[in-house]
Amino acid sequence: MAGLEKGAPLPTNIVVHAVTRALEVAFDDGKTFRFPFEFLRVHSPSAEVRGHGPGQEVLQVGKREVVIEAVEPVGHYAIQPRFSDGHDSGIYSWDYLYWLGSKQSELWLEYLERLKAAGESRGGAEPAAPGALTATEVRRPKS
Repeated sequence: MAGLEKGAPLPTNIVVHAVTRALEVAFDDGKTFRFPFEFLRVHSPSAEVRGHGPGQEVLQVGKREVVIEAVEPVGHYAIQPRFSDGHDSGIYSWDYLYWLGSKQSELWLEYLERLKAAGESRGGAEPAAPGALTATEVRRPKS
């Protein structure tokens, strides 16, 4: 999934919502996806999470409370978030983010099933009800 597929939708706006712990990405085809920080952390495209090949994936546990501390652009094709647990090696290309958004419900259910099967948990308490948004905009570099 690394890189960009020809004709793939490109982001028009990226906003980090600190209070509700979500990254919102709007694409030029009109679709907008809102990713909880925990979802992005457990679906990081890094080798630390995905391994170096099929069957080498590492189940991420106890990530309910993780937050994104910073987001850096990577060229004209991706972003690289830094998470509060120290994870910062995932480079999320535009097409990977779009794929995550289009499969978010399915991927989340699969993740919860894997946690349950492993006898693990998301960790932490249920998040408090969202309050007013505190947002930080991440701009994609101009071509």
